[in-house]
Amino acid sequence: MSLFSYRATTMEGEVIEGVIEATDEKVAIERIKNTGVIPLKIVAPEEGGLKARIGFRRSKGDLLTFTTELSVLLSAGLPLDRSLNILSELSESKAMKEIVDSVLKSIREGGSFSEALQKHPKTFPRLYVNMIRAGETGGVLDVVLDKLNEFLESTKELKDHVVSAMIYPAILFFVGGISIIILLIFVVPRFSVIFSEFGSALPVTTRVLLGVSNFMKIYWWAGLSVVIALWIIAQSYIRSTTGRLQWDTLKLKLVGDVVRKLETARFCRTLGTLLKSGVSFLQALNNAKDVISNQVIAVGLDGVAKGAKEGKGIAAPLSEANVFPPLALSMIKVGEETGQLDTMLLKVATAYEKSLREAVKRFVSFLEPIMILIMGLVIGFIIISILLSVFSIMDLPF
Repeated sequence: MSLFSYRATTMEGEVIEGVIEATDEKVAIERIKNTGVIPLKIVAPEEGGLKARIGFRRSKGDLLTFTTELSVLLSAGLPLDRSLNILSELSESKAMKEIVDSVLKSIREGGSFSEALQKHPKTFPRLYVNMIRAGETGGVLDVVLDKLNEFLESTKELKDHVVSAMIYPAILFFVGGISIIILLIFVVPRFSVIFSEFGSALPVTTRVLLGVSNFMKIYWWAGLSVVIALWIIAQSYIRSTTGRLQWDTLKLKLVGDVVRKLETARFCRTLGTLLKSGVSFLQALNNAKDVISNQVIAVGLDGVAKGAKEGKGIAAPLSEANVFPPLALSMIKVGEETGQLDTMLLKVATAYEKSLREAVKRFVSFLEPIMILIMGLVIGFIIISILLSVFSIMDLPF
């Protein structure tokens, strides 16, 4: 038996917190429901401890948490306005509380839920609003919110996996860079004093090293300014249409496998979720195209919507675009032929999300030794340059 802390609400909207003992989370949820309240959040202390409680409080303003809790309240039979009122009271983020209050006010003034969300595009993206609108039109808002919750959870899980995989290379790069800077600014100058006292001719590599060291020590501000200026110029260029296209083309050449799998999973999950939620095919297709971040692939998909309007479906135009892997195209074609396109798209997304995790793992395993090798060569050059000078002063063969 385990202890689960929970937060729940009564049918009248009163928020309560407590602890319950159960064998697992499902049993805990059933026991909480049997007490006549609606569970909003279940946390197992042994799984997260203090971190879980802190994360629970910190995530109240998150879109995923908002969607999850609203879906639970609507599924329990509470009306939309009361559900939003409860979420407003639960929110510990001032910004999110103001947004929920604004949405609630718009609804009470006679506006629709989707129209109220549309007033806050930074919080609720167009994809989110379109799915909510489809749920309102079909009278299945609670079902659509559940689909949205699955979509946001999958997206967050994939993003977290990629970020966590890149943490170690980032730390390695940072620590290696700091080590090289310390050697050049603090260690090498000490040797330069010793070399100048002997007055003997130094090897070329040592003179180059001392030149770089002196420059960094005296003109570090100029070097830093140049780096910052180049970074700003590069970012400005990448934001332009031409620069973004060239940058995305370079990414496809360098890490094309990872990029294609990421965009395939993102496109298929978005389109499949929209179709499952009742959004019209052409609107869903345009929304799914908007989530593609690589402009080369996005440009390749321009003809897909046109082909769909002409009655060609989606499989044939996607094959002509030649931007997605062959396996994904084959699965989409099967889904279209069997009338289960939405289900097949979600299966493609799941398959490529799993494949993407493996691709990221392989990429990181390849990147780590490359970074270690580069750092080792730089540090090795510094050490060998110093040793060459020492041996030349002492007239020892190296």
